[in-house]
Amino acid sequence: MVMLVKDEELVMKMISEATIGLSVDTKEYKEKAIRTISSETSKEQIVDILTKNALENIDEANPDWTYVASRIYLKNLYSQTAKHRNYEAEAKYGDFYQLITELTEKGIYSKLLLEKYTESEIREYARSINSKNDELFDYLGLYTFATRYLATDHEKRLFELPQERWMIIAMYLMQDEAETYRSQLVLEAYWALSNLYMTVATPTMNNAGKTHGQLSSCFIDTVDDNLQSIYDVNSDVAQLSKNGGGIGVYMGKVRGRGSAIKGFKGMSSGVVPWIRQLNNTAVSVDQLGTRKGAIAIYLDIWHADIEPFLDLKLNNGDERMRAHDIFPGVSLPDYFMEQVEARGDWYLFDPHEVREVMGYSLEDFYDEEKGNGTWRKKYLECVAHTGLSKRKVKAIDLMKRIMVSQLETGTPFMFYRDEVNRQNNNDHEGIIYCSNLCTEITQNQSPTEFLEEYVEKEDIIVKKYRSGDYVVCNLSSINLGKAVPDDVLERLITIQVRMLDNVIDINTLPIKQTTITNQKYRAIGLGTFGWHHLLALKEMKWESDLAVNFADELYERIAYLTIKASMKLSKEKTSYPLFKGSKWDTGAYFEQKGYESTEWKALQDEVNEHGIRNGYLMAVAPNSSTSIIAGSTASIDPIFKVFYHEEKKDFKIPVAAPDLTHRTYPYYQRSAYIVDQRWSVKQNAARQKHIDQAISFNMYVPNTIRASVLLDLHLQAWNSGLKTTYYVRSTSTDIEECEWCHS
Repeated sequence: MVMLVKDEELVMKMISEATIGLSVDTKEYKEKAIRTISSETSKEQIVDILTKNALENIDEANPDWTYVASRIYLKNLYSQTAKHRNYEAEAKYGDFYQLITELTEKGIYSKLLLEKYTESEIREYARSINSKNDELFDYLGLYTFATRYLATDHEKRLFELPQERWMIIAMYLMQDEAETYRSQLVLEAYWALSNLYMTVATPTMNNAGKTHGQLSSCFIDTVDDNLQSIYDVNSDVAQLSKNGGGIGVYMGKVRGRGSAIKGFKGMSSGVVPWIRQLNNTAVSVDQLGTRKGAIAIYLDIWHADIEPFLDLKLNNGDERMRAHDIFPGVSLPDYFMEQVEARGDWYLFDPHEVREVMGYSLEDFYDEEKGNGTWRKKYLECVAHTGLSKRKVKAIDLMKRIMVSQLETGTPFMFYRDEVNRQNNNDHEGIIYCSNLCTEITQNQSPTEFLEEYVEKEDIIVKKYRSGDYVVCNLSSINLGKAVPDDVLERLITIQVRMLDNVIDINTLPIKQTTITNQKYRAIGLGTFGWHHLLALKEMKWESDLAVNFADELYERIAYLTIKASMKLSKEKTSYPLFKGSKWDTGAYFEQKGYESTEWKALQDEVNEHGIRNGYLMAVAPNSSTSIIAGSTASIDPIFKVFYHEEKKDFKIPVAAPDLTHRTYPYYQRSAYIVDQRWSVKQNAARQKHIDQAISFNMYVPNTIRASVLLDLHLQAWNSGLKTTYYVRSTSTDIEECEWCHS
């Protein structure tokens, strides 16, 4: 049956509206629509057909078809919400106040939205919702946002539209600001989000304004060397994983295999059984019913169990010594890397025996200078002590095991502990043992200590603990591909830092230690994505000194604006509790970075006078899912291909590089597995100088890479002052992504 005239007019109108301002030739597209759509085709089916036909047209020469598909798909979203909320779809957006009221009654939205804001305020915000900004999404971004983040009722019926999600996030994060200027802050946050100048972390994007209030991305815990701590950590990890958090766990204090227990020698089974237990927790306690938990476990390279630890994810050998679902990371001192370069010896110790014999914990020290410091002195004392058990191996042999595992599984992650601690803003209050699941967070850590257990009443048992520093990551990222060309960095970072700081106070965290630590340091992680996108727009080649220098200048500017924004918040709301004695307070932070310009000196004086709101400020997360929503490139990574298909369990969607034109095309050609990784290391070293925490930095290598070349990359990364490296992404490895650190 052919299409009726009125149906044809409807379809032609939809196509005309969807292609306004886009560089697409619609002749064949219209002809195909006429052939495939009949008078019996429903409006929903028409939208589906037109969307799929538009997607089929996407290629390197015709990237704008993604926006055609997106605009037509929007009609489907408008239609769904109008039906479920009982208004006319032509209006696009319905009554915002009614939406909040209805979803609050259904138990989807938090009651706080209606308690904190008046109806008149909410209606004011509704008038500021700009439906035109829905057209900023490309198809993959909109599809991802709609299917993963927009609020539905308990029957999974769509109720919320994209601009409403942005506004709800803005309202929720600004709920406790002073009412005299709160509305201005809400609208400023909405501006930043709705223009895709920034994204918030996956848990914040998903949970803000809803009854599930967990907004933080990642957590890091430290296990002490006793059963109480081991099992408490496992229980806490389960709680955090259930609520949607990626976990980092430091196991370096736990005694090795064959160590003594209560004086009986050879009784300990080492760290592997406890790691396997955490592995089972990761599999058993999934994240909001969507994916299994994600846990990274770090161990020191001098730990007696380092060799079986490095084999945990390998596909051969004894399965009783494997933990395929955790992500291993190795904590590396400078001296080990020096011994690798020198092809020298390395010694492995049991941390429990070191404490018993030497009277100190080796992991509690670091080298204060490159090439010299307390840690290596303590280590060499242990090597020389005749009463201490030790095993000698070749440093290069351990490094080979690391690289073999990386080429097979992508891990372990690398954590350069001396550089991390030398750059620690809060070294006056502790030490950093490891990073998180995505290697961008570096904050003080300590184990929680069990104190006592007693019966308070005849049937009430009380357990008392002294809280350790349980690290929390609160993430958000700048979309460099939009914010830099539009010259909005200062305006953006000012509101972004405030949004992140507010997460700390309104967050609902299931573990008390995380709340205590969050309040002590008020740590945030402002990061970036869209680096390759920005380079292409600027017509800068990846493999160039121009790109390296640009990274240096841009990230220094971002650092300056971030510190300034946090200082202004401190002036308004007071500094974080541990500011006194920190490198922010003493000025050591600025001296260490070499910030000597008049502008920097003036900011240093202001920080000295007014303090700083957040003890840790910047961290560059992976951002692969949220960069998709914003239509840009992931983190600081090069793109995989100029044109490819994004494939997940439920879709396969063609994708072209962002803002792909004949002008930008040459700057995208050097993709991830082609680009010389040494230039990537140089760029990262340039930006790491200005990032007070760390960077999720992937190395992309062919599976045929020579061991010597991969070793040189690791040595270059360490020598250049990088704090961490993330995955070694070989062309032969299939790496499972964790999404909770994406921001």
